[in-house]
Amino acid sequence: MNINSRALVLTMGCLSFLNRPIHGAGKYLQVEYPPSTAANQLQIGVTYTMWIPDDVARFRCVIVHQHGAGRTAAEKGATAAYDLHWQALAKKWNCALLGPSYHVLTDATDASPGGSELWFDPRRGSDEAFLKALGELSAQAKHPELATVPWALWGHSGGGIWSDVMTTLHPDRVAAAFLRSGSFRNRPDFPQPDTPAAAYAVPVMGNAGVKEQERGAYTTTLARACEYRSNGGPAGFAPDPRTGHETGDSRYLAIPFLNACLAMRLPAKGSNRQNLTPVDMSKGWLALFLGQTAVPASSYKGNPLEAVWLPDERVARIWIEYVKSGTVADVTPPLPPFNVRVTSRGSGGNEITWDAEADFERSPRRVFRAKPEYWCWMCRRPAVRRLPVDEREM
Repeated sequence: MNINSRALVLTMGCLSFLNRPIHGAGKYLQVEYPPSTAANQLQIGVTYTMWIPDDVARFRCVIVHQHGAGRTAAEKGATAAYDLHWQALAKKWNCALLGPSYHVLTDATDASPGGSELWFDPRRGSDEAFLKALGELSAQAKHPELATVPWALWGHSGGGIWSDVMTTLHPDRVAAAFLRSGSFRNRPDFPQPDTPAAAYAVPVMGNAGVKEQERGAYTTTLARACEYRSNGGPAGFAPDPRTGHETGDSRYLAIPFLNACLAMRLPAKGSNRQNLTPVDMSKGWLALFLGQTAVPASSYKGNPLEAVWLPDERVARIWIEYVKSGTVADVTPPLPPFNVRVTSRGSGGNEITWDAEADFERSPRRVFRAKPEYWCWMCRRPAVRRLPVDEREM
């Protein structure tokens, strides 16, 4: 077997895991609610899946990964809590990771029967269901603080609208929000909620694909970010030059952004205090809206209320790369494997298996080949490499 075919065997073996959720260490909890027939309650069924890392004495936050509108988005969103990249961020900050999946019946984005607006407007019952789920999941986890800790919200499309409205309803609970192609601002026929002053203190990053500039999702998300800045809020916008309405590689901006905001805002580890720390605007970086460079806030020459806000230098440099290319290069090696095992398969060769951890610096769904070692970044399940008996490369 030549070196390229061996790499192909490993790659195909790893890709086979993509067809089902990948389970990391930790624990998965779940609650499910049927649709309500009451006019003032959630008329869409929903399943909440929560992942909690092991060995956490007290949780500090819940990271919410909210899918978009339509049946396909809901189906894919059902696996959000199993995403090892997001789990790595949650683990770093002693957070739970929550993936709601709404059981929409149609692809309608309005409030017609089975339509997605029935859930992405939290005032139609998903706010109440969300809070109820946190209470029940906290009981399952035997961590009552999960019902009251802050939230970090990520949402795509309808999920962005949901996250945006939730920030207006619960500004004191939201540590940060990342809105990918979704905001309620100026959405036609959508009752516009008031934005209290406290909401403008929440760090928000808007993000949308340049190829959807003619769509409302781009203009509403940009308008919301501009509104936040005009009110002195810590908000930014990142146009993605490679995509339309799909999320693309936005996770490589979203996760560092939320990481920086959690570092700034969460109460100290082990603290019983739930109050979020205000953002120190003096430590941020600023950039022109739709520009491609950023500087420390103290060096910015324009009107800061008309500039993109970025939480720190690291996120600023990631933002610069992202708005130019639509992605962020991974220049760091993966974490080393552990629990490496070699099993003889007789004439079939040796089978090498190992475990690996993801971290939030990079996506777990990559396969790395670095001769003479092979890295499978899919999951903590064993990756397998089979070598002929007479192979001496290893």
